[in-house]
Amino acid sequence: METKPLTKYLAELIGTFCLVLFGCGAAVIAGANSTDIPPSGVGLLGISLAFGLSVVVMAYTIGPISGCHINPAISISMLVAGKLSFKDTIGYVIFQCIGAIAASGVLYLLASGRASFAMGEYALGANGWGANYLGHYSTQSAFIGEAVFTFLFLLIIFGTTAKRANPAMAGLAIGLSLTLIHLVLIPITGTSVNPARSLGPAVFAGGNALGQLWLFIVAPILGGIVAAVFYKVAFEEK
Repeated sequence: METKPLTKYLAELIGTFCLVLFGCGAAVIAGANSTDIPPSGVGLLGISLAFGLSVVVMAYTIGPISGCHINPAISISMLVAGKLSFKDTIGYVIFQCIGAIAASGVLYLLASGRASFAMGEYALGANGWGANYLGHYSTQSAFIGEAVFTFLFLLIIFGTTAKRANPAMAGLAIGLSLTLIHLVLIPITGTSVNPARSLGPAVFAGGNALGQLWLFIVAPILGGIVAAVFYKVAFEEK
């Protein structure tokens, strides 16, 4: 039986909601210093695992329904590769963005319940770059990092979901690859490789987070498109 379009779109909404809530939630709520009471501070590795494991659990939960894209860059890349219709691509992207914004709203309600909470310049795990963001990296570093790592991420997705691959291991491989990406890219941009993941927090944070959002839309989508073309030409079985 074919899955109804709305069912697939809702699955993408829930999946993206969980990705943003778990991943950004780990950064905002559990990413504090170990001097906090109660002790917290999952650190770079913990935040990276939160994003990666979110993809793993969602892959096995909604993968059979929608393919578990939970990322506009993936959906657009699949469109270019001929694996997703234009209509479904639009539906996926819209519902992914709704899920990300809803998750950021819930995260705001949770985080604002702490007495010391303040909406900083890049609040709620918003992505960014420059003098006021994490490692103080340049626009060039941010753009190249987001484009290249999205390219690699999509190559892994295409490879692990190919007909000749082991489908049972795809979700784990994709989630672990996202963890690896976060380990490298967090100091540069906070790691996006996902326009919806960047949109959600930026809507609430405003300011520079919203002003710099363009890079986290353009670079991942560009990286995904190049990956689709490259994989089709170089690796796809004819």
